[in-house]
Amino acid sequence: MMTQTELSIASDKLRRADSSIGGLLLESGKITPENAERVLRMQKELGIRFGEAAQRMGLIDESDIAQVLARQFDYPYLRPGEGSCSPHLVAAYEPFSPQVETLRAVRSQLMLRWFARGRKSLTVVGVGQGDGASLFAANLAVVFSQLGEATLLVDANLRAPSQHQIFNVKGRQGLSDVLAGRADLDVVEHIDSFVDLSLLCAGTLPPNPQELLSRNSFAGLNGQLETRYDVTLYDVAASTKGLDALVLAARTGGVLIVARKNKTHLGDINALAEQVTQNGAQVVGSVLVDFK
Repeated sequence: MMTQTELSIASDKLRRADSSIGGLLLESGKITPENAERVLRMQKELGIRFGEAAQRMGLIDESDIAQVLARQFDYPYLRPGEGSCSPHLVAAYEPFSPQVETLRAVRSQLMLRWFARGRKSLTVVGVGQGDGASLFAANLAVVFSQLGEATLLVDANLRAPSQHQIFNVKGRQGLSDVLAGRADLDVVEHIDSFVDLSLLCAGTLPPNPQELLSRNSFAGLNGQLETRYDVTLYDVAASTKGLDALVLAARTGGVLIVARKNKTHLGDINALAEQVTQNGAQVVGSVLVDFK
């Protein structure tokens, strides 16, 4: 049986370089201090990597290695059943799926067309309720954070917010409370499962969402957020629910329109794009989502 001193030495060897495979496996609880010394001995004897030694001993499997490698390269994701986020957050749970490859392609286009040109905030809006804009915005925020961009997702849907449910946070106070002067930016919550992702929930549902978003205090708030984050994405109520999206578009300068396959009408997309342009903002792009 190993002594407490030996256990401490084994743990210290791994934790001295907490970005190493061994350190990450230990930190995440995939291996115990009791097993750490045994793995280190096999690694030294056979001249193999720590992860390979741990696998040979049956302590971890390939999925454990894949996950700690992702953390080592600042590309965190979750395995099914881990965390408390919505299972529909595919960028978190299925990062190597075709769906997420498409998300990364959208991210690349937005980087080239918008964020690489000095812009730091973008409004994401669907034409109608149920078009999937909120879920798309959440997944897009995850892939931006996986790129290493300090990313903030703002739930600016002050009519039917959902980001607090997608990320499973309480969100008692948020954007509306900040704009009303009842809270400050301490209400921004870091999403622990991801290195560079934060969320500003909608907060208290106000009786006057459009007027609240139109206040000059929003321009000041957006300016503060742009100094703190590389990318700020605003999820806003569907355009059929009011003019909230146009108000935000004027503030951020750019809009990404989300349409749902076999549901959103092309005429409605064109009408929204025209309204955005008339309000002095730019339609940066549009995406077509398909889900059951």
